[in-house]
Amino acid sequence: MDIGVVIGNIVATIKNPVYKGRKLLLVENVDLDLKPTGVTSVAVDTVDSGVGDVVLIAREGRAAADVFGERVPVRSLVVGVIDRFDTE
Repeated sequence: MDIGVVIGNIVATIKNPVYKGRKLLLVENVDLDLKPTGVTSVAVDTVDSGVGDVVLIAREGRAAADVFGERVPVRSLVVGVIDRFDTE
């Protein structure tokens, strides 16, 4: 799992049917200090997050299968909005 910040929405008129009714988000990975790492990806939103939200990203196929109930062509999912986290 990774931490990221939602930096945009993606609109596609033609897409795989499994994405119907789901938001596609552009997410930039950040480190624990919330500084960008330079890695940006597309993720399927499962928690109604939006631009500016700090989110938890799952990047394994099994997570997508659990959410969708079947094997689907999804690589990254936004699975949580992070309100705060503490580090030492």
